[in-house]
Amino acid sequence: MIRRLILLRHGQTEYNATDRMQGQLDTDLSELGRTQAKTAAAELATRAPLRIVSSDLRRALDTAVALGDAAGVSVTQDERLRETHLGEWQGLTHTDVDDIAPGARPEWRADATIAPPGGESRIDVARRSVPLVRELLSSVDEWGADGDDRPLVLVAHGGLIAALTAALLDLPTDRWPVLGGLANTSWVQLAAHGSGVDPAWRLDVWNASARVASDVL
Repeated sequence: MIRRLILLRHGQTEYNATDRMQGQLDTDLSELGRTQAKTAAAELATRAPLRIVSSDLRRALDTAVALGDAAGVSVTQDERLRETHLGEWQGLTHTDVDDIAPGARPEWRADATIAPPGGESRIDVARRSVPLVRELLSSVDEWGADGDDRPLVLVAHGGLIAALTAALLDLPTDRWPVLGGLANTSWVQLAAHGSGVDPAWRLDVWNASARVASDVL
């Protein structure tokens, strides 16, 4: 039994375009982001997704709805797919953070156990998102059954996708940073080999894209 899981990052926002840290601030897609969402949707709809589950933050949900409309699949929301809470850094530019706390941002990116002041670490993000995947593995009976190759799609955020991927692959925590940044509306594909809620996960694709923009952050 092989169950395909696609993790799709949302389209561009003005915060992305200006190097401003969003975290769980509920921002909208930019005009380019809406175009990216439609282009990615047209590509991923050809995979005939089985289910689409989205973060409830607007930038992800609007990206998910574009895919749902293209594929004829309804979208469900789950707040466990929200981006990392960045605490006191939310709303600040990268430069702002570097001025306030020199060296803190590179240290945070290099260590999955570090959280911004008042925020979450990538370990925290994985701790809340992995149970959702386990629930889907146990409840979506048709996923991978009888050779069904249709993927389940989660629409979320770059930080969450990296943390969730690292946790599912059971990477040592000190190696989590090897998974680099994702472009807006790029996606990751994982494959769960075996039945039950504890399959062996393999990484098939990282940072795949319909290539509407080269905007890896």
